[in-house]
Amino acid sequence: MIKKNNLLIFILAVGVFGILTTEMGVIGILPSIAEQFDISVSKAGLLVSLFALAVAISGPIMPLLFSRINRKTVMLLVLGIFVVGNIVSIFAPNFTVLLIARVIPAFFHPIYCSLALTVAATSVRAEEAPKAVSKVILGVTAGMILGVPITNYIASGASIEKAMLFFAIVNAMAFIATMIFVPSMPVKERLSYGSQISVLKKPVLWLAIATVVFIGSATASINTFITEYLGTVTNISGKTLTLALFLLGLASLLGNLVGGRLLTKHAMKTAILFPIALGIVLLLSFLTGMSTGPMLVTIMLWGILFAIGNNVGQYWITSAAPEAPDFVNGLYLSCGNLGITIGTAVGGLFISGMGTQYIVFGGVLFLILSLISILLRNYMFSPSTLLSSN
Repeated sequence: MIKKNNLLIFILAVGVFGILTTEMGVIGILPSIAEQFDISVSKAGLLVSLFALAVAISGPIMPLLFSRINRKTVMLLVLGIFVVGNIVSIFAPNFTVLLIARVIPAFFHPIYCSLALTVAATSVRAEEAPKAVSKVILGVTAGMILGVPITNYIASGASIEKAMLFFAIVNAMAFIATMIFVPSMPVKERLSYGSQISVLKKPVLWLAIATVVFIGSATASINTFITEYLGTVTNISGKTLTLALFLLGLASLLGNLVGGRLLTKHAMKTAILFPIALGIVLLLSFLTGMSTGPMLVTIMLWGILFAIGNNVGQYWITSAAPEAPDFVNGLYLSCGNLGITIGTAVGGLFISGMGTQYIVFGGVLFLILSLISILLRNYMFSPSTLLSSN
């Protein structure tokens, strides 16, 4: 049973890696896409912004609509749509076709990711759920952080079409593995749509939603501009910059595993201490930001804590409404994308108004807000679902 669960979670992680790589990987090849289709880079950026907008819109809706269907069937449907979308992207004759081939699968993105988190959590004992979920989020982090350099490497060494072929291959691998190794997973307790939506009446859920948005904003205000920060503040480029981003990615993968273990053993303490720890590390960058060696150490701490933040956010919102896991995981994805939008905007304001070095202030501001919302929930509501892990 343990081996079957491990295989299932691994397949889920590969699936979300393929989907997130499809979403974020094009960031590294936007200039090449703009050149190939003779458009501006800002217009090419619609491949990212419209994808994220589709995810944000469909996040609470699509997982809810598909929550009563056999989960294996749903997984195969979504992965199949992504494979087809990626194949169409390879042969797209113009930018409009390419854009459509990306946006349509984007509406199905939250279905698979929400489902993967739910299935991982329910495949193990309740007390082991955070650890299982962290392994799936590992695929999310790998797709978001490692997908960009991998895609850029393939495109620069071969072609844009080969990079998109990589997207298709990863999703196809997940599709085949799901079809062969994942058993049928009919939904045993079919919750009505009304009963799932009714969790929005819970004030504790809205506090959790606020926390997820604040955490997402805090990390995005830094992550979105990390390359510019390292280039203008730390003055590194070329292979050293590549090394720094690679270390950030490796640290994030480690942070996912650490976050899962910490939440399993000390959920409430982890939630409270996370914004404090990340805030200290962000402020530490003022001492290390201009020195390459110390900054490489700092960026690894960033990576570890950013990933722990993803785990904290997902656990915080699902623990607020455990009776509707598919719906609240969809909310988690939407709130995360909303946080990315807000954090990026605020980070940009700090750069234009004060300078790149001061984007950490935006991160600290949102971390303070997340800590307030965490403490407020702890004070106002009985955290029984969290204390059971302590």
